[in-house]
Amino acid sequence: MCRRSNTRSSRTGRPRSTEADTAILEATRAALVELGWSKLTMGDVAGRAGVAKTTLYRRWANKSELVVDAVAVLFDELELPDLGSLQADIEHVVLQFAALLERPETKTALMAVVAESTRDEPLRERIRASIVDRQKRLVLEGRMRAQRRGELPADRDPVAVDATDDLIFDVIAGAVVHRALVSAEPVDEPWVARLSALLVGGLGAAAAALG
Repeated sequence: MCRRSNTRSSRTGRPRSTEADTAILEATRAALVELGWSKLTMGDVAGRAGVAKTTLYRRWANKSELVVDAVAVLFDELELPDLGSLQADIEHVVLQFAALLERPETKTALMAVVAESTRDEPLRERIRASIVDRQKRLVLEGRMRAQRRGELPADRDPVAVDATDDLIFDVIAGAVVHRALVSAEPVDEPWVARLSALLVGGLGAAAAALG
């Protein structure tokens, strides 16, 4: 009579290490600043992070995916504190965004992956999912907070609201990235105040038109 083994026939694998992921993403940003996109390799990142190259490939299929995730965690640092008004909230997060873009690792990584994504549709989708869609939470949070304060009316048409949220995100991200990284102009408090006033005024006009 054979005894049934308690050993499972299949393995689920070792769980991912948060510490290893953090070290890998930090090493990726450092390598990108030092070497640039064209010279960056998975092997170089593995060496800097102190892990085997196979560890990287278990998590990321290529350096494009790795760099996107290395940038995404930086954007996750953005916050929208309640400063009492929609305009003040917008000004604060825009200034945070501008400060983030001033960091060499953010600037280098973002410009590299955006340029590469123009000929790589899967990479473009990863940027959208890992950075753009995740950061749209700030727009949603700001709008809901403004509604609670009475600065904006309650939602009536969910489809129109979603389209407006997308537009707000595009306007803010596009304006700040263009000014900081393309025009190389300062994203300072006076400029941010003008941008925020324009956005708030536009939202008020849009709400009145829909109402």
